[in-house]
Amino acid sequence: MSKKVLIVGGVAGGASAAARLRRLDEHAEIIIFEKGPYISFANCGLPYYIGGSIEDRERLLVQTPKGMADRFNIDVRTRSEIIAIDPHTRTVQVQSQERGQYEESYDELILSPGAKPIIPDLPGKDNPLIYTVRSIPDIDRIKKQINSSNNESSIVIGGGFIGVEMAENLKEAGLDVTLVEGNGQLLTPFDAELAAALAQEMEQNGVKLLFSQRVQGFQALEQGIGVELADGRVLTADLVILAIGVTPDTAFLRNSGVSLGTRGHIMVSEALESSVPHIYAVGDAIEVTETIHGTKTAIPLAGPANKQGRIVADRIAGLSSIYKGTQGTAIIKVFGMTGATTGSNEKTLKRLGTEYRTVIVHPASHASYYPGSSAITLKLLFTPTGKILGAQAVGYDGVDKRIDDIAVAIHFGGHISDLTELELSYAPPYSSAKDPVNMAGYAAENIIAGRVETFTYDQLSERQPEQSILLDVRSELEHRNGNIPDSINISVDELRQRLDELDPIKDIWVYCQVGLRGYTASQILRQHGFNVKNLSGGYKTYRQAQFRPAPIPIRNDENNDGQDQNNNPIHAVKETERSNPISAQPQRIDNELNVCGLSCPGPLIQLKQKMDQLSNGETLRVKASDPGFYEDVKAWAMMSGSSLLHLERSKGGTIEAVIAKNTAHTVSSAMETPKEEPASTMVVFSGDLDKAIASLIIANGAAASGRKVTMFFTFWGLNIIRKHQPQPVSKTMIGRMFDMMLPRGSHKLGMSKMNMLGVGPKIIRGVMKNNNVASLEELMQTATAQGVEFVACQMSMDLMGIQREELMDSVNIGGVGYYLGQAAHANHNLFI
Repeated sequence: MSKKVLIVGGVAGGASAAARLRRLDEHAEIIIFEKGPYISFANCGLPYYIGGSIEDRERLLVQTPKGMADRFNIDVRTRSEIIAIDPHTRTVQVQSQERGQYEESYDELILSPGAKPIIPDLPGKDNPLIYTVRSIPDIDRIKKQINSSNNESSIVIGGGFIGVEMAENLKEAGLDVTLVEGNGQLLTPFDAELAAALAQEMEQNGVKLLFSQRVQGFQALEQGIGVELADGRVLTADLVILAIGVTPDTAFLRNSGVSLGTRGHIMVSEALESSVPHIYAVGDAIEVTETIHGTKTAIPLAGPANKQGRIVADRIAGLSSIYKGTQGTAIIKVFGMTGATTGSNEKTLKRLGTEYRTVIVHPASHASYYPGSSAITLKLLFTPTGKILGAQAVGYDGVDKRIDDIAVAIHFGGHISDLTELELSYAPPYSSAKDPVNMAGYAAENIIAGRVETFTYDQLSERQPEQSILLDVRSELEHRNGNIPDSINISVDELRQRLDELDPIKDIWVYCQVGLRGYTASQILRQHGFNVKNLSGGYKTYRQAQFRPAPIPIRNDENNDGQDQNNNPIHAVKETERSNPISAQPQRIDNELNVCGLSCPGPLIQLKQKMDQLSNGETLRVKASDPGFYEDVKAWAMMSGSSLLHLERSKGGTIEAVIAKNTAHTVSSAMETPKEEPASTMVVFSGDLDKAIASLIIANGAAASGRKVTMFFTFWGLNIIRKHQPQPVSKTMIGRMFDMMLPRGSHKLGMSKMNMLGVGPKIIRGVMKNNNVASLEELMQTATAQGVEFVACQMSMDLMGIQREELMDSVNIGGVGYYLGQAAHANHNLFI
């Protein structure tokens, strides 16, 4: 005998259950009740119809009642609401727009009522200019309001997934957008430092953000609507989107005997059976098990709902499928950036009292030498023994597949070591030989094995300055361009020679740009007896975590019914009224510079070189792919006295800046830096490749910052500036002996450590090439072009039998007196 199966609600869970059940049972009688006019639609795509990414409304309709009937022989009854259930008689009460109220019997009942937007009980909540986003009729009303005349501004209340997506798409639709969020961050499934990157992306695309603000009520205005904030301000707009969360749509079950959780969700078993026999439930309205910790939760996502619909159909058809739970894998598009998460975040782990560790890495989305590469920020959470608990990532490319990889590992109870061993597809356009997932695994493995101790940006407040040293191991140029307060700067390449500058009694808190050089410095210091720990994620994570939304500008308006602190009317200024010196596109571009693919300090060096060629008042447009360039160029402009006229990050992550040379440039007192002597000198005594590279990087960085740089090459350092080919010169016997023993030119230099019979230099040159770091020879050419002065020590040349013809043509000859004269005018004197 065939079964009669009723399904309450369509869309994801209900429609999936119906289609699967028909495939398994051709003879079952299947009826779907949907209280709206559409049985199956792309509710996740609704915001993108507003923004225009989905132009054709019909594409939102996944399936129609006629399509379900024709293909699956399913009776679909739209505009039919289930208002009551009687489990004893196995009947439901239906309120139909077409047929009125009637009763329908069932053998099996599937509940898929979904969740509805939360509408807080606030004054003015019934204002017709307040909209929610749940269904196609909802989005039709919003679209109609946007397309009507004189609609220019909107306010989105709520910074969750729907709120963020709607804010983006309202902006894409041409409206000014202000997003109000009650928490201190957007998107609470993400930890704060990653959510900050997504918030900054929104702000850079023109969305105004207001955090830690509660809405107190709404005002009906002559034109538009007023939103009353807890701080007394009233923001006005032409429409409001309410997106503060959802609640299960289960009020009709109150007298049915079906057990509900504390928040109204239907409680189900792993077979998705409710507390009442023959009644199943799926989708946003059910309470499920969170697989990592075994706790109960609710996950309003389409993926789990579709899986649950399939499993219920299996159970009714006699199959033994079960739903094991969810780990909450989710993803969101925020203009050009992507954010994705899986498993537990720090807030959850702290709430549950779970001991955990974290690591943050910033690898490239694919091989950095292949065009289009951009950085990913990837955070991994794991137990002290290495079980993976969760992961989050943000970036412009490749975020989705990295989180999906880790989600699979979590699903199968994965360990950190599994991430290091994953063999993932690789070709330069798609990844690197060591995938970002592998890199995160390596970093976490070092922590578990005790090879490095880390600290996080939010633990800096716990540091005791009198008992510790905060050490920046980046280059001087990077340090000057921005650093953590109270830190000292010793480049990792100079660290071994400057260990005596560090107090061995104090703890050393190390940081670099992304954590990699910090790890190297930690290993050096640890093996020299220092107690050291490295900043996870480096300065990049620290700086990102400091993001705070810009204050929303307000202005007086006699026609506005909102009020400021003096009871004067105010409202949020529209985007066209904002005055932002680095967001207005300049009218004239005189020169172009593309430094995409280069990493720091390469973009700054080329910027300096190009600016030196410009005449006063000329402008330069620069395009860069290094994410750090966005902040670096602001600091460089301030240091150099140039005017930064325009700065933006494109949807693909490319940064575009427009700079004017020597125009009026005002620096706020809060950003003023002490004036320094514009000169640096260094003695290059070593002829080792690694030390030569370090010296030229420092020299180029200093020259790019406007300093006069003098490099004094003495003894073994002369080998760096020797010509590669033998020269026709006469030498003494001692000179010929030196000539045979010493390397001829920069190509022949060895390493100070790990030379490995000449293999070490080849390895370091290969690594530099793969990471788009200029070679030693290129650094020397760049330094010469920037005006860095190379001086050879005459006394050392005489002792070693080296003659002027054997040195590079650009080298000057001088003695110690010349060097001391240059050093007397400099405030930086280095010995390498």
